[in-house]
Amino acid sequence: MKKPSHWADMGEWGLIWGMRFLLHVYLLLGRRVLQWFLYPVVSYYWLANKSGRAASQAYLQRVAKLSPASDLSGNLRDSYRHFISFANAIIDKLAAWSGELSLADVDYRGRDVLLAQIKTGQGAILLGSHLGNLDVCRMIADLDGAPRINVLVHTKHAEKFNRLLRQTNASSGLNLIQVTEISAATSMLLSDKIDNGELIIITADRTPVSQNSRVSRAEFLGADAWFPQGPFILASLLKCPVYTLFCLKQQGRQVISFEYFSNSLTFPRKNREQAMQQTIQRYAQRLEHYCLMEPLQWFNFFDFWHLADKESDEH
Repeated sequence: MKKPSHWADMGEWGLIWGMRFLLHVYLLLGRRVLQWFLYPVVSYYWLANKSGRAASQAYLQRVAKLSPASDLSGNLRDSYRHFISFANAIIDKLAAWSGELSLADVDYRGRDVLLAQIKTGQGAILLGSHLGNLDVCRMIADLDGAPRINVLVHTKHAEKFNRLLRQTNASSGLNLIQVTEISAATSMLLSDKIDNGELIIITADRTPVSQNSRVSRAEFLGADAWFPQGPFILASLLKCPVYTLFCLKQQGRQVISFEYFSNSLTFPRKNREQAMQQTIQRYAQRLEHYCLMEPLQWFNFFDFWHLADKESDEH
């Protein structure tokens, strides 16, 4: 079987009907029962998904080289733990959706910096990732007086997810927006949201779905990998402040970390590609920092470095 060269070719593991079913199990029977239900499913997925298993091991081996204190080697046992961590993240996702996760379960780092920005009346872009659990951030949207949060997603099921979110919590201030590429219409829509003081979350650690989209090479965990330019181009077009956003589970608690990244990204025409690469490299360094903190919580089960390696071979 030919290994997929792009994460989008792998399809979506969590379809709407599946998430709705899991949510009902969680609400009726609780976390413990759902945990026992998910473990055999994820175990089967780990056994059947050879490419995902290999990608997990390759990633964890990179972590082991950079962080001996992580007690990881990248063997099969570590890879299985990685997949089980993914199963637990699904349960945390459902807890956030259902309202079972309370504000008392969440700690914040750097929140005051973002709150000061919100008080100016101008929105901001938050650069997220597939590290940890961004769904926990819906709790920010449910706070009284909190700005509306818009999450840009590549899944074609965005509207269905929105309906599921509204069924779970009709007053939620979280909105999913499906995008495959940033068009002029998309930019205008998002510009209005920034002007209204809303927040826009976009993940910046996966190459775009469109094969013609632009990417930059950045060093990540000791080797070059492709990162999308789209989130950074969008931030420059919207001329708004940019922050990084990471949500990790540490010692049984969800920890949401905000970091100031830039007041406004600019990429001069004269050295556009160089400026873009330097900016993306800064993001990659912050992603690496948090990955080394909780390596089993980066849920990219495909060969993240494959495309960069392939281009090197072709040249």
